[in-house]
This record gives sequence, C-alpha cells and structure tokens, in this order.
Amino acid sequence: MDQSNRYARLDLREEDLIAGGRHVLVAYIMKPKPSYEYLATAAHFAAESSTGTNVDVSTTDDFTRGVDALVYAIDPEQELMKIAYPIALFDRNITDGRAMICSFLTLCIGNNQGMGDVEYAKMHDFYFPPDYLRLFDGPSATIADMWRVLGRPHVDGGFIVGTIIKPKLGLRPQPFADACYDFWLGGDFIKNDEPQGNQTFAPLKETIALVAEAMKRAQDKTGQAKLFSANITADDPHEMVARGEYILETFGENADHVAFLVDGYVTGPAAITTARRHFPRQYLHYHRAGHGAVTSPQSQRGYTAFVLSKMARLQGASGIHVGTMGFGKMEGEAADRAIAYMITEDTADGPYFRQDWLGMKPTTPIISGGMNALRMPGFFRNLGHSNLVMTAGGGSFGHIDGAAAGAMSLRQAEACWKEGADPVEFAKSNREFARAFESFPADADAIYPGWRDRLGVAAA
Repeated sequence: MDQSNRYARLDLREEDLIAGGRHVLVAYIMKPKPSYEYLATAAHFAAESSTGTNVDVSTTDDFTRGVDALVYAIDPEQELMKIAYPIALFDRNITDGRAMICSFLTLCIGNNQGMGDVEYAKMHDFYFPPDYLRLFDGPSATIADMWRVLGRPHVDGGFIVGTIIKPKLGLRPQPFADACYDFWLGGDFIKNDEPQGNQTFAPLKETIALVAEAMKRAQDKTGQAKLFSANITADDPHEMVARGEYILETFGENADHVAFLVDGYVTGPAAITTARRHFPRQYLHYHRAGHGAVTSPQSQRGYTAFVLSKMARLQGASGIHVGTMGFGKMEGEAADRAIAYMITEDTADGPYFRQDWLGMKPTTPIISGGMNALRMPGFFRNLGHSNLVMTAGGGSFGHIDGAAAGAMSLRQAEACWKEGADPVEFAKSNREFARAFESFPADADAIYPGWRDRLGVAAA
C-alpha cells in the first residue's frame, strides 16, 4: 500500500522544521528492495515508525494524523531519506517527565529495520530541538573533574595517560593490582577492560581492595594523584549499584579518583541511566564493546558510531570510546574526528545536521585500540588537541622497558606533538619515546622509515 499521500511531505523545508522546534529530524541511508518505489518505501518506513501500519485501521482519528512521522526529503540516487518525528511521539518518564533514548531508538530503528520492502536502512545523523534536548540528563561529571583530581587546570587540562591491564582476562587479584601499580608509576588512568568484573578467579571484592591499596602506594611513591575506572556493568541495576557502592566504600578518601565503566551498548540505555543517576559525582565511562555489530561500515542497518556517540552525550556519559580515527587497530578514518567535535563542542556539525547542545556538558573522547607512542603525534595532529583520555594497553605493557616506561613514552609523544618536533629527532633526547621505536618496530618502519640509521639502532 502506497502511503506517501499521508506520510510524505516533500514540500516541508528543513529550516522551517528546525525553526518550529517540534520535530526530531533523522537522516537515513535507505535502499528499497527491487521493484519497490523509493518514496513509497520511505513513507511506509515513516508509517511503521510512528502512527501507521500496512493497512488502513478504524482507530485512526484527526489527532493521530497530527503526530505522523513525515518523510520530508529524499535523494534516491544517494539513497538518502530524512524523516521528521513529532516530539510528542516519544515516551516520557511518569516519575519526572524526562525523555529516554530507548524510546527514540524504538521508533527510529524499531520495526522498520525488519520491513519486507527495505533492503537496508541505517541512521547516519539526527537533530534534537531544544524542547526535546532539555529532557535528557546529559553528563554530570566531566574530564574537568578528573583534571582537578590530577591537580591540573580545569580548562584545557590536557592529555590523561591511561591503559588497560593486559591480558584483559586471566589475571588473579594480586597480579592485576601489581600491574596497576607498575603503570601508575608513570601514568594517570587505568580502566577495567570490558569483560573484567567478578570472575571466579578474580573476585571483584578481593581485586578492588588490592587495587585501592596499589593506588595509595603509587600515589605515595610518585606524589601524584592516580585514577581508576572500575567496571560496574551488570544486567541488574541493583547489582550495578551494589558494585558501585562497594567500590566507593573501598577506595574511601580516594573515591573521587574512581570512574565507573559501563558497557553501554550491550547493556543498553537503562544501565547508563542507572549509573548516571545513582552516582552523579562519578565520571561515567561508556564502553561501547559490541557496537560494531551495527555501527561498522560493513553493516547496512542500525546506526553509525557517530550516532552512538551523540546518544551517549544525551544519556549522560562523561566519556565514550570513539576509536582511533584510523591511527590504531580498529575500523575508522581521520574524518572520525567529527565524532569528537560533536561530543565536546557546544555547537557542532554532523554529516547532515548542525546540533546546538545549549550548554549541555561535554563528553570526553576516549581513545583506545592498538595505540602506542609512535602513532600518537599523527593522531593529535589530525584531531587538533589533546584534551582526552588515551587507554593504550599494548602501547604501555608492550614497551620494552615495562609499563611505567610505556606510560612515559605516551606522555612524551604528546610533548613531541605540542612542540611540533620531528618525532625521530625528538626521540634522541627522550629515552622512553626512543625505546618505543624498538618496542614497536613494525610501526616504526611504516611511519618513520629510516629511523634505525637516525637513532643508531641495528636491525633485529
């Protein structure tokens, strides 16, 4: 059934919809199946996303028609469609009137992802008007809170040198805590990796107690504050709260040195909101493990990594992993810096919409996935700043002189970029950075050909 007479209004202008402030706008890349016409398929998509179905029903009235989702722009050659969703469609809490990402996703990538006339459809951008944006929590704690703990300026406090304890699984509590201590002698921030929690060989309560003690020892040794991101991910909100409360009690006077990591993609918006609202003073670390199932460029359904990160800011994530922008081992490209700008700036351009965040606090880009000191000068040059958290696992623990030296090499890599220095020349007077060339020779050969002669290092 062609529903374009009801669910398509190509005479609507985007600027008028934005000025009106009553619609969420969503841009999709959509392809109909063979023999289906583009506008009719788009209209069916909008109908299924809002007030319609595939037949006329007796319960529709004039009010219902007033909250239809409307296709307002299409470009079949580019497989682009844009849909305007009245904000009245989206669910609100009965307790406080707040909005919810789960409702946004239910409408905008709900049943329409399985429609028989759609070959594929993927959300690439969205725009929230002010009256809807204000109904989301946004971040409570930010990177500025971690800068304060570290004794840095709360504006442009710079690079937080972090790692992930490796191996990600298989360490018992004492070896895990020992690895934390070793890294903290040179670095700032350690996160649990996404599967680390309460394994039988590493009970959370035993591990956390030893990590808290290791933090105290490292701070005493270095005279510098240290940070730890503890995984509280669980299916049950009560379990998440129990983990969080135990962790804060155990760290005691260092409780403000603790972030809470939540696997936000696999556990969903409810887990992020639970952490954001129950622990508003803790830095909320959104780990996106599993997101590639829908965000990968190889996937033609779901939504993009850009959309995921934008939703994370709305939900209240203090920081979210954004990949490595093509400089590490994960999928990505240099243009992914647009993700970092969207979650840190007050106004930013996405692929299809400009979003004004109206003063909502920023979300920190967290960089991880195959990074080491040699890759970082180019990464910072591409991004244009270093106000972020880097969690380099192999880049720290794979350093030839150990984890503390690995951490120092990362810090020196930022200094190299800030000075605009030639990295090989910079290495001659910065030992830990120089030893990174020997630690990661394949990267050194690819990025800095001729480095062995210039540093006087013999071929292996």
